[in-house]
Amino acid sequence: MMIETIKTEMHKVMVGQDELINAMLIALFSDGHIFVEGVPGLAKTTAINSLSSALGFDFKRVQFTPDLLPSDITGNEILDLQNNTFKTKHGPVFTNLLLADEINRAGAKVQSALLEAMAEKQVTIGEETHKLPYPFMVLATANPVEQEGTYELPEASLDRFMLKVKVGYNTIEEEFEIVQRVAKKGFESITQVLNEDQYNTIKNEIKDIHIDDELSKYMLKLIFATREPENYGLGDIAHYIDFGASPRASIDLYKAAKAHAYISGKDYVSPADVASVAYLVLRHRIILNYQAIAEELSSDDIIQKIIERLPKP
Repeated sequence: MMIETIKTEMHKVMVGQDELINAMLIALFSDGHIFVEGVPGLAKTTAINSLSSALGFDFKRVQFTPDLLPSDITGNEILDLQNNTFKTKHGPVFTNLLLADEINRAGAKVQSALLEAMAEKQVTIGEETHKLPYPFMVLATANPVEQEGTYELPEASLDRFMLKVKVGYNTIEEEFEIVQRVAKKGFESITQVLNEDQYNTIKNEIKDIHIDDELSKYMLKLIFATREPENYGLGDIAHYIDFGASPRASIDLYKAAKAHAYISGKDYVSPADVASVAYLVLRHRIILNYQAIAEELSSDDIIQKIIERLPKP
């Protein structure tokens, strides 16, 4: 299976972090974007770089800083003094896979420029609109430890991301393997195993994955339970939620469940696939109030309660 071949290549330089790898594949084959939260040094750059190498896609990285300008992302017009004309210089957003590292360190204008590119798959430079390369996926990271000099993404902006992944530390066995690889033999070179035609074929095969109507309705109930919990026997969590998941969440949950089933080697979606991607799709879209924060409840806790208590088809 091609998906397993891709993973094998990525694991030449990646140890563990299976959830991040699966999330990247789900987003890439579903035309989505990923928001990754985790402390530095957890191989986030290595992960997306290895994916681009295995798929033969272009990869660029932007380190977000407070002095970054929108044109540093999108590009700008430069005066050609010899011909007395303006020439367009494309920015790093013109790539297939873009790592927006520590996106919360840049101001609102820069964040907006990137989010527009994510939504429209195009940017405007001067008076001209330029299409971005196909495919185009953004993996944005945020450091949850340092808060000084940061500009948190508004909830409406976070909604543009299909998935949110929380990356944790490796196990002691995995970290031992990392140390052994670095100290003894280094990491192997990644071989390109996919071309554009094969990429499009996989996308079409994912679209053909079967979802039963009852399971589709169950997914919608998961979304509506975040908005109207009292209507689904979840009145005890209603007072923790300010706003539930948006309609984008319904679309992304449907697409993510299909992609998860495909990368798991199945031709149909099961309730287990929905449960596996529900946290990724919903955790950044449920807005909790101060009472939830005071009681140290997270959006993951709310999602867990909903999944446990909603009847499965």
